[in-house]
Amino acid sequence: MDLRIGHGYDVHRFADQQTPDGHLTLGGVQVPHDRALLAHSDGDVVVHALCDAILGALGAGDIGQHFPDSDPQFADIDSCLLLAKVLTLASNTGWRVGNADLTVVAQTPRLARFIPSMRERLAALLKVELECANVKATTTEGLGFSGRKEGIAAYAVVLLVRGVVPDKPS
Repeated sequence: MDLRIGHGYDVHRFADQQTPDGHLTLGGVQVPHDRALLAHSDGDVVVHALCDAILGALGAGDIGQHFPDSDPQFADIDSCLLLAKVLTLASNTGWRVGNADLTVVAQTPRLARFIPSMRERLAALLKVELECANVKATTTEGLGFSGRKEGIAAYAVVLLVRGVVPDKPS
């Protein structure tokens, strides 16, 4: 089979105290916000869900198996570096991302103006055309943990295709 589909999900809660640098990271982009997401790494739920989707399509476990939160080398790491390692694993086993579709579930912060930057960053990392790296954001209309502004969740679906990663289109 020359195609594989993977699904990923991640969630992180907000820190109780305000963050001194005034931002959090989503989709590899810094987003202004008064509270950071609690995590061993930078807490980028979008990239974590994407990593899990790719690993799932590869049949290679999940992000926690590859980058355990008990390992100090991953403390505060940029999640895009973890994504690069996952993409190397995919490439080394003959797979590349065909497209990725991601959904961020957050009552706060409002993300619409940051989505174009997230798409550009993820497309560059995945080495795909912009239209092959889709990011959407939604709220839960005040319901559940994200609706209560306790944290953020993200879902990812990826299609892997066999073959060499092409040069990034210009």
